[in-house]
Amino acid sequence: MAESNFVDYVKIYCRSGKGGRGSVHMRREKYMPNGGPDGGDGGRGGHVILRGNRNYWTLLHLKYERHVFAEHGGNGSKNKSFGKDGADKIIEVPCGTVAYNAETGEYVCDITEHGQEVILLKGGRGGLGNWHFRTATRQAPRFAQPGEPMQEMTVILELKLLADVGLVGFPNAGKSTLLSTVSAARPKIANYPFTTLEPNLGIVSYREGKSFVMADIPGIIEGASEGKGLGLRFLRHIERNSLLLFMVPGDTDDIRKEYEVLLNELARFNPEMLDKQRVLAITKSDMLDEELIAMLEPTLPQDIPHVFISSITGLGISELKDILWTELNKDSNQLEAVRREAIVHRAKNLTELQQELQDMGEDEDFEFEYEDEADDEDFEYEYEEEDWEDEPQK
Repeated sequence: MAESNFVDYVKIYCRSGKGGRGSVHMRREKYMPNGGPDGGDGGRGGHVILRGNRNYWTLLHLKYERHVFAEHGGNGSKNKSFGKDGADKIIEVPCGTVAYNAETGEYVCDITEHGQEVILLKGGRGGLGNWHFRTATRQAPRFAQPGEPMQEMTVILELKLLADVGLVGFPNAGKSTLLSTVSAARPKIANYPFTTLEPNLGIVSYREGKSFVMADIPGIIEGASEGKGLGLRFLRHIERNSLLLFMVPGDTDDIRKEYEVLLNELARFNPEMLDKQRVLAITKSDMLDEELIAMLEPTLPQDIPHVFISSITGLGISELKDILWTELNKDSNQLEAVRREAIVHRAKNLTELQQELQDMGEDEDFEFEYEDEADDEDFEYEYEEEDWEDEPQK
């Protein structure tokens, strides 16, 4: 993949900002000898936020920005002055990005829409100054709250492409050729297995200015769900597709058997993918005559629509578009609902996760040491830590 900039998997270290410390200060002015406490509150630490951005198509921009730090909150000061809130750190990701905890494998969040924001790590709340703790019997409190500590987490960001139709088939089944025929996409096409090494998207034009998005992924072989071939790496890209277009060459010995092998691999990867709408396309049909097509008809799966096509001669392409458009617009297959609800992200198995990280070259550990610059200040009065209370701040 040296010639490609497609990055769909990164591991980054994220750290939110810690809350600023509350101030311990007594008001002293010339004509106010008993001014009392006036220590201000500390500022909130910055959040780490994931935001969907439709202008990004891969995670390439994060591959070389592996450490994401939000700003710490400022400390409070005299005259009830609040500390400055730490600046949030926003991570722009393409729509379709899923975040997992790299240490536990747990699912964290899913970004599917442009502009959608999810707080990945919350910044610490600022501590209350001693002004909040004055009472009738404690008129000169000499303590304040510390700010809440920062949060940190190593996150795996995984891109799962958003598309309406996903192409599923063995290597050299004609997936890339079909995509180049029905759209302006220009994937690499050659007569050897695994020519496609990365997913490709194309916009397919339909009648009256309508269109839908088609995704081509590298070929699947038997055992792909166990890591054979290109393995699990690209199967996740068709989890989000509203409809699956199975493609089997017409010169295959047993079309039904090959279709069932593909279906079994998807089921072993994620059983919920069997709930998606499916269409079968028999490719390279320009090599078949009408008599042979008639003989093959009874042997094909009867529970899904099928069509004989040829991307070279254009045979059946219009009929295929009609079938795809009809299936996409069925009440049971509304695109927006499917995109949001049809996929349930499961936690990752730690053993499989470690192997996946190793395969991706993302298995390095992040170790950091930080100096607490907030402790450099000297307090005039004794500082005592107290437990946090849910008191309103500003």
